[in-house]
Amino acid sequence: MAYTILIINPGSTSTKIGVYEDEKQIFEETLRHPTEEIAKYASIIDQKDFRKEVILNVLKEKNFDIKTLDVVVGRGGLLKPIPGGTYAVTDDLLADLKIGKQGQHASNLGGILAKEIADEVGVPSYIVDPVVVDELAPVARYSGMPELPRRSIFHALNQKAVAKRYAKEIGKPYDQLNLIVIHMGGGVSVGAHKNGKVVDVNNILDGEGAFSPERAGTVPVGDLIKLCFSGKYTEKEIYKKICGNGGFNGYIGTNDMRDLEKMKAEGNQEAADLIDAFHYQIAKDAGAMAAVLNGKVDQIICTGGIAYNEPTIAALKEKLGFIADFTVYPGEDELLALAQGALRVMNGEEQAQTY
Repeated sequence: MAYTILIINPGSTSTKIGVYEDEKQIFEETLRHPTEEIAKYASIIDQKDFRKEVILNVLKEKNFDIKTLDVVVGRGGLLKPIPGGTYAVTDDLLADLKIGKQGQHASNLGGILAKEIADEVGVPSYIVDPVVVDELAPVARYSGMPELPRRSIFHALNQKAVAKRYAKEIGKPYDQLNLIVIHMGGGVSVGAHKNGKVVDVNNILDGEGAFSPERAGTVPVGDLIKLCFSGKYTEKEIYKKICGNGGFNGYIGTNDMRDLEKMKAEGNQEAADLIDAFHYQIAKDAGAMAAVLNGKVDQIICTGGIAYNEPTIAALKEKLGFIADFTVYPGEDELLALAQGALRVMNGEEQAQTY
């Protein structure tokens, strides 16, 4: 039996939706929300009815009858830390999405919208592997300051999806593999997947690990403290330097790897050095994750938009090939990953988690 699935993935100024039959995409749409429209609403949750109306109108325009749905899946938001998996949208989960347990982000609306639409037609609703998936080993939580334990906030949806895809392709259970997964997009996360759990990973939200197109990554702490108290910057401006204007943006004014490669080809030495440093830092993080896994690594998986860049993959293979072989799944197909999460539950491959 094929399942018809509606996927809802809200972003800050758009909502991506998709309809799937099992893993086959029937259609997808990116619904753009003008800044002036979003500005009318005082909070994220206040946007719910507006976004729901836009979604339902587009489905009508495509002559899609929501009564044919078997399940609705929303992008998970900033909930409390939870293990990975597919979660039924319960009252407790809804309550934490509405208040923004770990912060306000448009993704908080994913589960809320999924639940409302699913309830209207009497089908289940789920979220899958939100960014707050936390499976850190106890030893990985130590930071050196008791007040500041390390936290797990990363590209959990895509990391888990490609890890499970690799496991399926080689015919082994995900929970019997040791993997290093490197996600390279606007942020970079490098995770150690041990027997089905991401036991260590850098917190991409607050600036750990390698720098990336938009994030500064780990920076010299003492100098950062001095910068914070220099009187030159507000707290908001400092945070923007870490997340948004850091990395490629900070050094060379672009967040696009293709721009850097073009500059390098034209003889720009600063761009060439920046690319080398980017590869160096990612490889260093991946080497650390190999140590986390005691050197027993079944595969290194590269994913995210920058995984399309062949020179990056070649550089990482040169530095990390001694650890394990590479598999590359370029891009980040979030809609498909959400559909697959629901299908694993609908097909009985996994049990739905309870929040």
